[in-house]
Amino acid sequence: MNIQGLYETHLFVTSLKRSIKFYTEIMKLELAHIEEERRIAFLWIEKDKRSMLGIWEKPVEEIELRHFAFRCDAKELLQDAVPFLKSHNLHPYNFLKDGTDRPMVFAWMPAVAIYFLDPDGHYLEYIGVLENEAKPDLGVVSYEEWLEHQ
Repeated sequence: MNIQGLYETHLFVTSLKRSIKFYTEIMKLELAHIEEERRIAFLWIEKDKRSMLGIWEKPVEEIELRHFAFRCDAKELLQDAVPFLKSHNLHPYNFLKDGTDRPMVFAWMPAVAIYFLDPDGHYLEYIGVLENEAKPDLGVVSYEEWLEHQ
């Protein structure tokens, strides 16, 4: 079998209604299907139906926080992600420990990324692969520092 990509992932959420609103109105995913009796909704991540997110309403004690990343255009991420997140009262963060909310670069990939939380506290990420050559020895750096090494 030749794996072509990840098709779907699922999250447990405390409020199906609130999560549908978050993922459709803020994250701009397309609602594909709701099963009220099972308290689950499916949302298309990509327009061509290449991947989806399933969200299941569960009691708070069954919620286990998860992480997944949305692939984005790196230039758009650098320019728009932080202002977009802040405009929706979301709090972007990075791993730089510099007290800022600037996107960071995973130099081993290389890819630029910024993190934020959904309404249940799941760890979401915008990530955009950079076209430059990887530099694993740099670790995780700010985009500005990344540019200094190009």
